[in-house]
Amino acid sequence: MAAEQAFVTLATNDSYARGAMVLGKSLRNHKTSKKLVVLIGPHVSDQSRAVLHKIYDDVRLVDVLDSGDTAHLAMMKRPDLGVTFTKLHCWTLTHYSKCVFMDADTLVVSNIDELFDREELSAAPDPGWPDCFNSGVFVFIPSNETYGRLLQFCTEHGSFDGGDQGVLNGFFSDWATADITKHLPFIYNMSSIAIYTYLPAFKQYGANAKVVHFLGATKPWSYTYDPRQRRVRGDVAAAAHPGFLLEWWTLYSGEVVPMLMREYGDQPFCSGCEEDAGESEPVQTLMSSAERKQRWEQGQADYMGIDSFDNIQKKLDVFLK
Repeated sequence: MAAEQAFVTLATNDSYARGAMVLGKSLRNHKTSKKLVVLIGPHVSDQSRAVLHKIYDDVRLVDVLDSGDTAHLAMMKRPDLGVTFTKLHCWTLTHYSKCVFMDADTLVVSNIDELFDREELSAAPDPGWPDCFNSGVFVFIPSNETYGRLLQFCTEHGSFDGGDQGVLNGFFSDWATADITKHLPFIYNMSSIAIYTYLPAFKQYGANAKVVHFLGATKPWSYTYDPRQRRVRGDVAAAAHPGFLLEWWTLYSGEVVPMLMREYGDQPFCSGCEEDAGESEPVQTLMSSAERKQRWEQGQADYMGIDSFDNIQKKLDVFLK
């Protein structure tokens, strides 16, 4: 019997844990046949852990600061890469023969089990610098040897962007040129900047997206939501794909919040959902991605609203920070 394969994500706090819950649910809803694994940091609450245990097959606590292992030794030399070391722990999941790592700010909108036909290290190009891959989605082979080499690389070279993407691109430095089969199509890691930098391509291929990646400082859980009106409150202009943002909130409010409410019981709990979206703050109703795409194709972009130049510029500024 072949060893098991798994989707893997990471949540270092309760906010990212909610993202991981939505990601896990989206994978389940699209009928993945693979195991689901989440690495969590010590700051994830007991309630969030309980919900993650109901969605994921394997919930593993990872704390590089107190682990006393090789990561701890590397940390002493490179304390700036703390979260990066946590993410690299995915290579220690040697119970699994092959894994796909996905950031907790991604959303699956179609079955993607075919990614397990790819080899290490397969990833999609980063929209900001396509000769680098974006580390929000990648295929890898768990290996303690690779893990040790990655930690050594971190210690000796650090990260050119201060995070895991710089480390991984430095380590897998031939990704851009060695083997085109390791370049995942962009639909497996479609990020917000693509819409505004190459709109014709988004109009042509965007409907085929399989994974949406909510890049930038403002994450889906940074907003609030009125389930009755299906409205998202907040700076929607800064959102990655308003239609997909609505899809994230629909899944979160409908399937994840009830699970959280059961765990919190009578304790105070802020779900981000509002029964009554007041009139004192701007509220914008979001179209589905298909509706928005259709309007663009018909020349009916909302140039005075969500699609205005100022909003596009604001979105790019947020992404490029």
